[in-house]
Parts: sequence; C-alpha cells; structure tokens
Amino acid sequence: MNCCAPTAAAAATPRGTASDEIVLASRALGGGLRQTDLSVPGIHCGGCIKSIEAALGALPGVTAARVHLSTRRVTVRWDGRGQVPPLLETLSAIGYTAHLSDIDAEADDGTLRELIAALAVAGFAAMNIMLLSVSIWSGADAQTRDLFHWISAFIALPTLAYSGRIFFRSAWSSLRHGRTNMDVPISIGVLLAFGLSLYETLHHGPHAYFDASVSLLFFLLIGRTLDHMMRDRARAAVTGLARLGARGALIRQPDGSAVYLPVGEIRPGMTILLAAGERIPVDGRVVEGRSDIDGSLVSGESVPQPATAGTVVRAGMLNLTGPLTIAATAAASESFLAEMIRMMEAAEAGRSAYRRIADRAARLYAPVVHGAALLTFLGWMIVSGDVHRSIVIAIAVLIITCPCALGLAVPMVQVVAARRLFELGIMLKDGGALERLAEVDTVVFDKTGTLTVEVPALVSSGSVNPEALALAGSLAKHSLHPYSRALAVHGDPGHPISPDCLSEQPGSGLQARIGEAIYRLGRPAWALSAALSADQAGSKPATAAVVLARDGKLLAGFDFEERPRPQAREAVAALRADGMAVEIVSGDSDAPVRRIAALLDVRCHAQMLPRNKVARLTEIAASGHKTLMVGDGLNDAPALSAAHVSMAPASAADIGRNAADLVFLQTSLLAVPRAMAIARNARALTRQNLWLAIGYNAVAVPLAMLGHVTPLIAAVAMSLSSLLVVANALRLGRGTAVDHAGRTRAEASMTAEPAR
Repeated sequence: MNCCAPTAAAAATPRGTASDEIVLASRALGGGLRQTDLSVPGIHCGGCIKSIEAALGALPGVTAARVHLSTRRVTVRWDGRGQVPPLLETLSAIGYTAHLSDIDAEADDGTLRELIAALAVAGFAAMNIMLLSVSIWSGADAQTRDLFHWISAFIALPTLAYSGRIFFRSAWSSLRHGRTNMDVPISIGVLLAFGLSLYETLHHGPHAYFDASVSLLFFLLIGRTLDHMMRDRARAAVTGLARLGARGALIRQPDGSAVYLPVGEIRPGMTILLAAGERIPVDGRVVEGRSDIDGSLVSGESVPQPATAGTVVRAGMLNLTGPLTIAATAAASESFLAEMIRMMEAAEAGRSAYRRIADRAARLYAPVVHGAALLTFLGWMIVSGDVHRSIVIAIAVLIITCPCALGLAVPMVQVVAARRLFELGIMLKDGGALERLAEVDTVVFDKTGTLTVEVPALVSSGSVNPEALALAGSLAKHSLHPYSRALAVHGDPGHPISPDCLSEQPGSGLQARIGEAIYRLGRPAWALSAALSADQAGSKPATAAVVLARDGKLLAGFDFEERPRPQAREAVAALRADGMAVEIVSGDSDAPVRRIAALLDVRCHAQMLPRNKVARLTEIAASGHKTLMVGDGLNDAPALSAAHVSMAPASAADIGRNAADLVFLQTSLLAVPRAMAIARNARALTRQNLWLAIGYNAVAVPLAMLGHVTPLIAAVAMSLSSLLVVANALRLGRGTAVDHAGRTRAEASMTAEPAR
C-alpha cells in the first residue's frame, strides 16, 4: 500500500547544470573516487530504490549508488579520473526529478499538504456516497434510486479526479517509463468500478459502486499520508543535526586581518577566531584562550568541560564562556559532525529496509486480487459469452476483495495503541515503530539524562554551613552550569545578589563583590588563594568539585553526584522479568558509568563516542538480537537511528527527540516496559486482524468468482469485514496490555511478590 512511483512527472534535467557543478558539489574519497549526494523527492518505496540504484549503477565510472529512503537522497560514488557520469539526466530518463543535495536548501515540497487535502476530500465524499447507498439498500424505488446514483456519480467524479490523482499520476508515470508499481492495479480497480457504475447509472441498472471506488481511495490515502509523515520525521533528525553546524567562521589571515568564510571553504591549518556562544565549525585544536565547552554532542555529558591551549575540539560543540583561537585540523566534510550525519543516514537507510506487516500483506494483494478478477472475467466470457455479466461478476470480485479490511487491520490497532500510550504519557511517532518494539529482546540505555536526571544532586548539604550554602545558592542563580543549577535551589530569596556586581570567569566560575569582600564560587584552584595553608589545601572541602571562597579563604566545599531517574531500578527489573537483556552505553568517563551500572546491576560500556555506540548496536544486531535504544543526548542521535527501535525522554535534545521513534513525557523510566507491553499486545491483535481479513477473502472470493455474490452483497460484506477488524482492534483499549494502574504484568508480579 505504501509503494508508489514519483509523485510528479519528471521534469527534464536543467540545461544549466553542468558537469563542473557536480564536481564542485562532490567530495573526494581518496584513490580517485568522488561522492555526490542528490536529492530525489520522488523516492517512495522499494521499487523506487531498485530502479534508481540499477540505473545509476549501470553508468560508466559509477562504483556504487545507494538510496536513502527516509531522506529521499541518493549517494553516488564515481571515478573522478574519468568523465563525469550523467547522473541527473539518467534519473530524469527513468522518471525522477533530481537536484544536487543541500539539506538546508531543501524546502517543503507540499506533498503532505496535498495528501491531507486529498484525504479530506475522499473522506467527505465517501461519507456522503455511503449515506446515499444506504438509502438505496433500504428499498428506494427506481426513480429515487436513479436520482441517488446520479448524485453519487457527480460526487465521485470530481473526487476521483482530485484525490485519485495521487495514484493516477504515479501509475501513468510508471507505465510511461515501462515500469509497474502498486498504484497501477489500484488505479485500474478504481476506474473500472467507477466506469461500470456510470454504465449502470446510464442504463438504469439496479446497482452502482461509486461508494466502493471512493472508499477505496480514502483508506489507501490514510496509509499513504501516515507513511509520508513518518518519512518527514526521519528526515527531521538528519536535518536538525546538520543545522547544528556553523554556517561559517571568522578566519585570521597571515597578515593579521580577519575574513568571514563559509564553513565549506575552511581548510586544515586555517586559524579560526571563535567568540563565546558560537558553535565550533570544524574539528580543531585550541591554540589560544580559555573557555568552557559544551561537549554533549560527543560524550553526552552535560557538564561543560574546560578548554585551554592544546584542547582538541569537535565540530558542533558549543563555546560557552570565552573567546578561543582554534587551528582547524579537518575540513567540514571530514569533521566529526559530518561523520555523525553520515552515520544517521546510513542507519536510516538500513531501518527503511524493514517491511511492515501491512506492507508485506499489501505486496501480495495486488497481483492476487486483480489476477482473480481477470480470470473471473475470462472464465465467464468463455462460459456465457455475455460481456456485461462477465464484467459485473469481475467487478463484484474487485469490490468484495477491496482492501478496506486489510487497510484497517494494522492502522486501527496502531491508532488505539497510540491512544493507550498517550494516556500513559508516551508519544508514538510511527506505527512501524510499534511493530519493531514488539520484536525487541535487548534494551540499551544511555546514562546521562536517561538513567540519570539532568541536574546533579548536592551531596551532604546538611553538613555545610547554612549561611554559606544560601550565599552559594544566591550566586549560582546567575549561571546555567549544571552544578550551579543544583546549588541554586538552596539560594536565599531574601538576599538577592545584583548582577551588576557579579561576573562569570570563563572556565573558572562566578565572582561577586559584596561590600568590600570578593566572593568566588567555582573551581578550587581558581577560587582559593595561593596563600591557603597546607592543612586546608589537603582537606576534603578544598578538593571538592566546587568551593565558595571569600578573599581567597575557604568558606565551604560542595560535592555532587548524579541522581538516578525515578524508578530506574524498577524499570530495569521489569524489563528483565520480561526476558530482556539490559546494558548501558555512555560517552561519560568510566567511574560514574560503573557506579550507575552497579546500582542497577547491568553491564556497561563507558567513554563511547557516537560511532562506538553505533558499532555496539551493529554488533548486537549481527548476533541476531533486536535492540531498543533509550537515549537523550545529541551524541545519541546516530545510535537512536541505528537501533531497531528507539525511545527518548521529553527532556532530550531536539535532535534526540526527532531521531527517536517514541518519546515519553513522564520522568519515570517505567514508560519503557509499559510501552513494550502495549506493543506486544498490539502485535497479537494485528495478526488476528490480518487473519480475519484473509479468512474473509478466502470465503468470499470463491463465492464471488462463481457468480453467487451480487455487487450489493459484495459491498455489504466488504463493510462488515471492515467493522469486524475495527471491533477487534478496540479490544486493546480495554487495558489488555496493562492493568488499570498502568502497570505491566511484570511490574504487578514484582509488587505482589512480598505478599506471598
């Protein structure tokens, strides 16, 4: 149902696009190879992938062509030592419009608006025609019946022209280029049903089937619209990650002057002048300056890290507090951020190969059903020689096998499951994710922000002098540093500190003048004077993460530790009770990762870069397991895309939420086992619905082919089969996956254990 050809007739390749533009838009891979990325909006299905890869792969000099379905982009590798292959011309020849890819330049093509408008028109028309049909079935006289048939025809004709163009245009484009796709038999069935209905209406026949043709369009457009929305969400993750990159940077010239260059023109060895608040454009090394760097893109750790001369920095990191001078060590196309984007695109391409249950069923539907209708027509022509009767019986076969039940079997369960998840504070972004979630047997958690809360906890605040704690909290309210946010809750609202007397020192901490005294809150080496006595320097407060000092003299020291997310232990125990393997992969240092892993009694992997996380998920998948990745950071985005299915908390970075398939709004990690319980129950109901639809067709089709089913009975049977799968799907809403308290069966058994 989700397959189609390009959404529009392919336009000719722009004559102004020259070979040198393709060369300029490509990047060198070494060994004479170059890579070009093309945007092809007409990519929609596996058939498109096969056609494009085959056509481009056959060109001289092309070594590989890979289609990314979710982003609708094509990556082509070719030999740069020879002639530039005619990439755009070749795609145009097989019916696809293409242009050189630029993620930021790709505007909304209006496809979603077109689908929603077509869906609304088809739904409105189907509702009205069905009401007229019910009136006819109720026993209308001949004149009233003819009138209602003509009204139905006048409603159906513009509806087919407007809503049906989604399928007709695609089918014609495929046939024009010597190919077929799912839209070809759909278009034939719809047009035949309408044509026969119009013939019957002109000849005052007792039956017309306008309702069947319009209803078929309506249900198919539901699937097409949902699929397009899913692809848009997948592209949003890659686009959002790309937008983290700087557009350009200020470059210091050899003569000392500065010039602004686009990021694509920055080369290794250039000197970058980076102001506070700017993102690092390319990988580099700090040569001058001192600042704090938000490195969550790399490690996932939200605590800013100091950057001084010699510190290695990555593209996409955020410079927080002070100006830096950086020597570029890589071009933008070879930077860390570019590598993450490529990993996400590769992961999305792999995930798009997953075929949903509805897709697998729809793949068999078209040839079987339309083959049966054709055989019915030919058989009755041989037996009776009556063209009209043969067409009527063949159309009855088409109507009775209308894939409304099949089309509703999966979406209805997903709609009910999505509502049930929403009641539990879990947002489902894609119905296919629900099916993948039911297949999971391994759960991988990120640590920072996922198993732990974002703001660390102040350790032993009761042992600190209350006045010093209140003063430190009042100072900390003027900083966004995670440690400051933990201290700020202890501030004294009755004694606010004026921002005029306070400043933040890059990479060090906060300094304030109160009266004649200078107060410092920050790193011990900066806040304490060099004259501090040896016994104080070696004491616990002096070695704390953050200290408060007055005129260089120690007032208090503060230590922090990460707090586990609420009910993290219970969530892990519930997953294990359901037979899941659980582990942690984190970019944080070894000690804090091991502490959380020991608390939850799970395996762990520390200091994992984004590519290491993807490699670990690939390793798990290679061993035959299906993985759920739960993460929240910028550095988790490639892993979230690479996993079989993924979840992120609502507190996650925008990129993480876009890359994830499900987002849970609550703070409790029990959302993970609850979502898995609902997914498994939804899978069972989906399979039941598919068997109901198949069983209905197994009984109804032979009867229709033998001529024992009139078109009227066929339309009624089609409607009853749809109602049957809808009623079965609604069983999920009665709480069969979780009990009334929203707990999984595993949680309930754990709670009941002490009572026994």
